[in-house]
Amino acid sequence: MSSDVVPAPGSRWPRRRWRPRPPLTWALRMCLVVVWPVASLLYDLRLRHAERIPATGGVLLVANHVSVLDPLACAMLVYDAGRVPRFLAKDAVFKGLAGTILRSAGQIPVFRGTSAAQSSMRAAEQALAAGEVVIIYPEGSVTRDPDWWPMQPRTGAARLALTSDAVVVPLAQWGPQRVHDYHTKELHLRLRTRAEYLVGEPVDLSDLRAEVRAGRPVTAELLRETTDRLMGPVRAQLGEIRGTTPPVAVHPRPGRTPGDLPGSAGAA
Repeated sequence: MSSDVVPAPGSRWPRRRWRPRPPLTWALRMCLVVVWPVASLLYDLRLRHAERIPATGGVLLVANHVSVLDPLACAMLVYDAGRVPRFLAKDAVFKGLAGTILRSAGQIPVFRGTSAAQSSMRAAEQALAAGEVVIIYPEGSVTRDPDWWPMQPRTGAARLALTSDAVVVPLAQWGPQRVHDYHTKELHLRLRTRAEYLVGEPVDLSDLRAEVRAGRPVTAELLRETTDRLMGPVRAQLGEIRGTTPPVAVHPRPGRTPGDLPGSAGAA
């Protein structure tokens, strides 16, 4: 067990121990004022292998998506690991004062299906090159799988992973869906709901990155292969948290429907 975790009495899940925090801008301080107390009341975070989040350098954190509220817990665990989280988030959340603060805090809007979509990817690439932590949910929205397993992912995370030198870390999360159930659109406000997180070993993409640098085109086939490498560990880690084997079949990603909730941060 790593030095930055402490076993929780009667539980195999360690409780959190904070690493030193980096300096914060005014906008990040504003976000912290909101996120920290809300997330602390909502979640009892249980985390394994926080030491696998590198203390420095670019990190692409690839996570499954179970709730519109899971970015709160995810941001807390990254901040507790001594890093500042940057999310890829749907442009719908960048409205008004909140949008101004989010942009100033370095969060990245995703303009899916528009000519500005590539600017989001460039911003994420620049953040990774600058040594920051970028959190992405390859599913692009909360999973529609009725049993909460990851659904069919998009390929934006794979493209970022191939075209950067960032360390790619898989993250499985389980529990935030008990607070907000996306499937029933019900909010179950209760204090200190357990949220369990398992950080995986970095994904080795050295062979595929070398092929791309050598001139292999980034085709749909290559993106699917890379996506499988990213999401395979996430599914396995989620199975470990839940104590069961993930299903072989992957639930399809839905088409866009009018009035659909903005799935959350990390869309790609």
